[in-house]
Amino acid sequence: MSRKLKSLRRIVSREPSNASDKTSDALDMEDINYVALLVKIRLKSGTDLAIKDASGSSDPYVKFKHGDRIVYRSNTVFKSLNPIWEEEFQMLVEDISIPLIAQVYDWDRFCSDDFMGEAQIDLSKFRWFDTVECDLSLIDPNETADLGQITVNIVISPLTVEEKDVFLQKSYRGVLSEAQRKREKLVQVWKAVVNILLIEGRNIQFDFCNTTNPLDPYCKFKIGQEKYKSKICNRTSEPNWVEQFDMHIYDETIEELEIMCVDRKSNKTIGKTKIDLSRFERDETVQRWYDLDPIGSILLLITISGRQSTHTVVDLSEFTQNDVRNAIIAKYDIPRTLSDMKDVGFLSVKVFRADNLPSKDLGGKSDPFVVIELVNTRLQTHTEYKTLAPQWNKLFTFMVKDIHTCLDVTVYDEDPNNKFEFIGRVSIPLLAIRNGERRWYALKDRKLTQRVKGEILLEIDLIYNPIRAALRTFNPKEKKYFVKNPKFKAALFRATVMQLKEFVMEIISWKDYAQSCFNWHSTTRSITAFVVYIFAVCYMELYHVPLGLLFLLFRGYVYRRISDNLRIPPDSPRIDLKIHKSDANNKNVKKEAQNQSSLLETISSVQDTLTVVQTSLVFITALLDRIKNTFNFTNKWLSSLAVLVLTIATVLLYFVPFRWVLIAWGINKFTKKLRNPNYISNNELLDFLSRVPTDQELDEWQDYLVQKRVFDNPTDQATSSKRDNISVINK
Repeated sequence: MSRKLKSLRRIVSREPSNASDKTSDALDMEDINYVALLVKIRLKSGTDLAIKDASGSSDPYVKFKHGDRIVYRSNTVFKSLNPIWEEEFQMLVEDISIPLIAQVYDWDRFCSDDFMGEAQIDLSKFRWFDTVECDLSLIDPNETADLGQITVNIVISPLTVEEKDVFLQKSYRGVLSEAQRKREKLVQVWKAVVNILLIEGRNIQFDFCNTTNPLDPYCKFKIGQEKYKSKICNRTSEPNWVEQFDMHIYDETIEELEIMCVDRKSNKTIGKTKIDLSRFERDETVQRWYDLDPIGSILLLITISGRQSTHTVVDLSEFTQNDVRNAIIAKYDIPRTLSDMKDVGFLSVKVFRADNLPSKDLGGKSDPFVVIELVNTRLQTHTEYKTLAPQWNKLFTFMVKDIHTCLDVTVYDEDPNNKFEFIGRVSIPLLAIRNGERRWYALKDRKLTQRVKGEILLEIDLIYNPIRAALRTFNPKEKKYFVKNPKFKAALFRATVMQLKEFVMEIISWKDYAQSCFNWHSTTRSITAFVVYIFAVCYMELYHVPLGLLFLLFRGYVYRRISDNLRIPPDSPRIDLKIHKSDANNKNVKKEAQNQSSLLETISSVQDTLTVVQTSLVFITALLDRIKNTFNFTNKWLSSLAVLVLTIATVLLYFVPFRWVLIAWGINKFTKKLRNPNYISNNELLDFLSRVPTDQELDEWQDYLVQKRVFDNPTDQATSSKRDNISVINK
């Protein structure tokens, strides 16, 4: 290689050589196959840069741009007009005629960064292998003032095919730098993840502003060097953002969240505040209104996770379970029911690993991490880089307020610039959990309707107090803030109408049956119905109503047991919807465009009404579905609770006169507001039915069978894999 390099240096520098050298040079050039040019640039310093801050200084950094791509961004040197960077990066160049542009910017905390000038570097004028130091004068087309200069060292050298492949393996998008390595390392060593749910704002306006001219507010968040900008709510002083995002704590000495609310029109600050995150309990969701200075307030839900803790996030290699679990069981024992009525239970989730994940990166790998959500509480694991079979081995714990919720486990792929790509998810109802069972869960798509590639190994344990859970069932469900606003969807509207039609047809069939009794279509049936009616009118008591409902529940329970034994799923309506798109008609294009425009205007004018109708129909259909599933023992826990409540109601109505029951009910209803000023009016029956799953939810919770063995010891797994490989080879 030294002979080749010597030969190439002479050729590039056009140095004279003797005849023997010419012969060897010709042979060398035949052997050397250079396919790319490697450009090494060292950014050294800047001199007399422009002043962009009010303090008489600047916070400069440099961007290097080649063609339409920004290849490198330097670090920011704060409060300096003569910065010293001493940073080096390497890049591949295909077309040396395209100049390299160096742009200098002034970093700004909240506003956009200020342009400080640029300089062009003509790479075609540099000789190969020579290190050249350049003083680049900065210019701005809009200014004539002196903007200073930056100093760089440049070396250009050719690469062979093998050398290019080696470089591409080490580089990221054709660029290799120490700063890039530091960024990748920084991503892996964050101390904690701050999950922020920005819900709404109140009185968001200037203190001198007229309320008749509303603002377009948005919020900026900052932790250390990481920043986030929320969406804009147009023309309102009561914005409703409902936006969820993650930020990271890299340095424990910087745990301060800075928030600024800005008006988009005037780009003026409405209000700002700072939140000390070091005072927050780790892995607990805090919901609170934060006042802005000088005016306004915002509602935030903040959860800090990812840090090792003895309460919620633990490395499984350092975890001993028995003593902790026994203490938790004692905490939620029935004799201690009255100690804390809001704390219903305790949920622990062990996230071991995933397998067979899809590749999301160009190199055929992914950077997966897992997000665990329980209503508004959101925790996540660290990221495992460059793998399709990650191992996290983390333990997450949650305080359960309602056992009728679902645990959502979502796998994401981490991309640069804090962007995440969805891989798969699974939704697990808490009452379907089998404590201590380690099993593989098949991943599904976002809508939980189809199987996607990948499985995740989990072990879940739920401990709860049954009395607190039963009382909590008759209270309103916890509101989930991060939900999408309902929109009109033709497919959903049609499916709901078809399902509602089936319920109506069922009711009509019962009406026809009763009418047939009155019309004496069948003498035996009509006589039987008449005798039953006379007997019921003569001997019917009020307590017979819950007793009859108990009979229906008993019938559904027997049917469920028989179905489980025979492995026959209960009948439930299934609607196969197929939306056919009409073929495009190429005739009368203008006329069709006019008709389509008028149709779109019509749909737009009634869209809000259709959304309300659709929401009402969905609620009615879901309510009927929940009532049916209650009597079918679809959810054994809730149906058993209904049996218990109806039994108690039957006994009370049998021994207690109905008039006394009405008096007690009236006293309770009239005095609730006096006994509890913060009481929220509710319907206990609807609150109970809201916990019963619908057929759609049952489909979403359905598991796919994963034929994969679970190994407690990685050694056993490696031994099994070798055996499988040997058996395949023998075959």
